[in-house]
Amino acid sequence: MTSRSFTTTLAIVCLFNVLAVAAPAAYADDREIAQALRAGDLVVVVRHGATFADQADTDPLNFDNIAAQRNLNDKGKALAKAFGDALRQAQIPVGKVYTSKYNRAYETAVIAGFKDIEKTTDLTEGGLIVSPNENNRRAEAFRKMLATAPKPHTDTILITHQPNIVAALGKDWFDVKEGEASIFRPADGSYKLLARVQMDEWPRIAAAK
Repeated sequence: MTSRSFTTTLAIVCLFNVLAVAAPAAYADDREIAQALRAGDLVVVVRHGATFADQADTDPLNFDNIAAQRNLNDKGKALAKAFGDALRQAQIPVGKVYTSKYNRAYETAVIAGFKDIEKTTDLTEGGLIVSPNENNRRAEAFRKMLATAPKPHTDTILITHQPNIVAALGKDWFDVKEGEASIFRPADGSYKLLARVQMDEWPRIAAAK
């Protein structure tokens, strides 16, 4: 193969890889999304619900100091409840729920009405208060959670933060909104994106026949 042919082939391979990563989700239809979730065996990544934009985490090493955190606002609480109600209306079998240690993530799960909730450092925003090595470890742990099959016929839910989602999944999630969900199917030690859903879209999905 000539140098020019090799360069052309390499360029095509690189373009294919970019398109594969940026390819649209497998399910775009509300009914298909609801059916896939009802069948179980999926992992749903959720950025915590809407928060107060003028708040900051001023005591980030003390997760019990909820007053010093950025917390859910009224819209975030209302949509979290509607999210949980919609999943129950659609008879979606929620199994294990993992959340960040920050209250805005945990409260999203509680208000949604989930039961089997566990806080984990692996989904907790680290930022500048932890080492780069620890942030990298959390991103890798996040990806392992995505690749782990849920208990049979249930869906696992992971509630976390935008920096964690971007670190684990890449720049295509840079614009992930508060409350947005990304639905994945774990398979063969990896995972495939099925759909991205905004939190205010769940009632519509639940009503799809």
